Amino acid sequence: MNLDKYFVKSELIPAIIQEESTGEILMLAYMNKESMAKTLETGYTWFWSRSRQELWNKGATSGHLQKVVSIHGDCDDDTLLIKVIQTGPACHTGSKSCFFNKIK
Repeated sequence: MNLDKYFVKSELIPAIIQEESTGEILMLAYMNKESMAKTLETGYTWFWSRSRQELWNKGATSGHLQKVVSIHGDCDDDTLLIKVIQTGPACHTGSKSCFFNKIK
């Protein structure tokens, strides 16, 4: 599969991670071409850490892995929706989802 079309606008693409069984949005992270390829190859999510400037496999150290069920690109090929089976919490704070700070 040629991944180039997803990286025309930028070297990074946002990836929205959604719990497959509930539809809950768990997190948003960024992928580069290498992390997207590793995700497709392994069946588990890999991302690019913008702060550490390195690849990271979600759950590799915590055990809170994300098994990929499906990946969809949006209509502009510049955002991904990745449905996963989440093991444990998705957020590094221990929360199920990273979206727990209600603003309104």
